[in-house]
Amino acid sequence: MAGILELPKPRITCALLSQYISRPVCFVGRVEKVHPTGKSFTVADGEGKIATVELNDPLEEELSGIVEVIGMVSNKGAILASTYNLLREDRGIPFDLELYTEALKVIHEFPQHYPFEVAASG
Repeated sequence: MAGILELPKPRITCALLSQYISRPVCFVGRVEKVHPTGKSFTVADGEGKIATVELNDPLEEELSGIVEVIGMVSNKGAILASTYNLLREDRGIPFDLELYTEALKVIHEFPQHYPFEVAASG
């Protein structure tokens, strides 16, 4: 079986989590709170809705700002992270999370125009 990083991963928002249970996803959000153990954190999407990200190993770095998480959605609706990447905003160009979320709404509303989504939902 291919690893999660090789599988197609739809980009989703909190509103779509329940539709992707047991499937690989890509989620981009703003880090809201890191659990004291470092084994989980919460992220907000562009609509301010919150998702929980669970990690296999505790964080070894400070986590803040915008993060991209790749993982599987658990049946509780949490994202079981395989990997995450901080999206640095230090080049003077802030990431527009609200605009990103609006773009995802269009992609999911018109899957016939985005073949990736058609393949991923089959």
